[in-house]
Amino acid sequence: MSRPFASVRARATLAATLVVAVALVAAGTAVLLSLRSNLLGEAGTQAERSAREVATGLAFAKPYDDLPLDVDDRPVQVVDEEGRLVAASEDLERISGTGVDAVKPQPAATARDGGDDDDDDAADDDDDHGESLEPGEIGARTTVSDGSATIDGDTEDYRFAAVPVETEDRGRLTVYAGAPLSAEHGAVNTALTVMLIGFPVLLAVVAWVTWLVTRRALRPVEGIRREMAAITASEDLARRVPVPDTHDEVARLASTTNETLTALESSVERQRRFVADASHELRSPIASLRTQLEVAAAHPELLDLGGAVEDTVRLQRLAADLLLLARLDAGERPADARVDLAALAREAAEGRRGVRVRAEEDVTVAGSRGQLERVLANLLDNAQRHARSAVEVSVRRDEGPHGAGGGGQTAVVAVADDGEGVPAADRERIFERFVRLDAARSRDDGGAGLGLAIARDVALRHGGTLTVRDTPAGGALFELRLPGA
Repeated sequence: MSRPFASVRARATLAATLVVAVALVAAGTAVLLSLRSNLLGEAGTQAERSAREVATGLAFAKPYDDLPLDVDDRPVQVVDEEGRLVAASEDLERISGTGVDAVKPQPAATARDGGDDDDDDAADDDDDHGESLEPGEIGARTTVSDGSATIDGDTEDYRFAAVPVETEDRGRLTVYAGAPLSAEHGAVNTALTVMLIGFPVLLAVVAWVTWLVTRRALRPVEGIRREMAAITASEDLARRVPVPDTHDEVARLASTTNETLTALESSVERQRRFVADASHELRSPIASLRTQLEVAAAHPELLDLGGAVEDTVRLQRLAADLLLLARLDAGERPADARVDLAALAREAAEGRRGVRVRAEEDVTVAGSRGQLERVLANLLDNAQRHARSAVEVSVRRDEGPHGAGGGGQTAVVAVADDGEGVPAADRERIFERFVRLDAARSRDDGGAGLGLAIARDVALRHGGTLTVRDTPAGGALFELRLPGA
C-alpha cells in the first residue's frame, strides 16, 4: 500500500513554522515572566518605601494622626505586637493579605512598664520577628505578600510590605503598606494581547516566506524530476537533465544525475553491442555446423568430420567465454585461494613452442586459480598469434602501486613477443570485447576478440591491472600486476 504523498516544500514549511512557533512561545513566556517579575519587584519597592516612611515617623514617636497614612490613596496599617490595629488609612474599607483584616483602629495599648516583664516581652518579640531591635530602630528585614484592598469604594490588588519598628512608648509595631498592582496587570495583559495577535501573524509570514523560498529552491529539482520522467517514458538515455547555475547541492545533484545517465547510456550501449557481436560470432559456427550436418544427412560420404568437430569446439569455447564474461559482469567475487604464479606460468607454457619462462620462486597472490590460469592462457595465445618466433614469460616481485607505501609487494607477470607490437592509439581499444585489430585475418586464426577483454576483467576483479606497451625490440609486452598475497 502506497504512502500518502507529502512534498518537501510542505514539510519544510511545517517544520520551519513549528520551530518558530516553539521559539516564539518560549521567548514570549520568558518576556512575560521577566516583565511580571520586574513590575512586582517595583511594586514591592514602592510598598516598602511607603512602609518605611511610616515606620520612620513611629521611630521618632510621632502621633498616629501625624503619620503619612493616606499618601496616594494607598492602604496602610499599623499593628501592635498583640495583633491589634492601632492606625490605618482613613478611607480603608476592606483589606486582605496582611494577616490583619481590621480596617478601624482599636484603642491603643498602654505604655509598657520597665522590669522583667519588659524583658520577657522583648525576648518573645525577638523570637516572633527574628531580629532584635533597639527603641527607635526600624527593622532591616521586609516581608512581602500579595492581597487586595478597597479604598473609598475602589477595589484593587496590592503588594504589601511589612516593616517592624521598635518604639519607646508603644513597643514593637509593624507597618503594612501596599502598592497597587494595576500597572503590572495592565502591562502583562497588554503584552499578552500583543503576543496573541502578533505571533499568529508572524507565524503566517514565516510560513509564507518559507513556502516561497523552498519553492524557488526546489524548482530545479522539479525540472530534474520531469526530465527523468520523460527519459523513463521515452527510454532515450541520450537526454540529460538541466543543471542550474546555483553551484549548490541541487546543481551537484543534477551533475551527478547526468554522470549516472552517461554511465548508464554507455553500459546499455555496451550491452547492446555485446549482444549483437555475440550473436554475430555465434551465427558463423552454428551455420557452418548446420551446413555440414545437412550435407552429411544427404551425402554421408561427404561428411567433413574434422570441420564439424572444429566448429563444435569453437562454439564451445565461445560459449564458455560468454559465460565467464557474464559472471564477471554480475560481480562474481574470485576465490581467496593462494596461487603460485611461477608454477602457474610454467604449466600454461608447457607444450607451447617458442615459449620461454623466467620466474622467481614463491610469487603468490590470492584469487581464483582457474581465472588466473585463463588470463595466462589468453595472453600466451595472443602472443603466439602475433610473434615471429619467440615468446617470453617472466614472473617477479615488485614494489609497485600495491607495494611501496602500504599494501605489500606486487606480483608481476609479463608476456612479451617479438612481433610488430600494438600501435599506441589501439592499446586501450584491444581490451574491448569483440575487437580484432587485424581485419584481414580470418576468424579461425584471430578468435572472437574476447581473450584480452576477459584477461583485463579478471585482473580488475583481482584488484590488479593489465596493460600493454612495446618491448625494446619492438614487440608487444603485456604486463599483469596483482597485489601479492
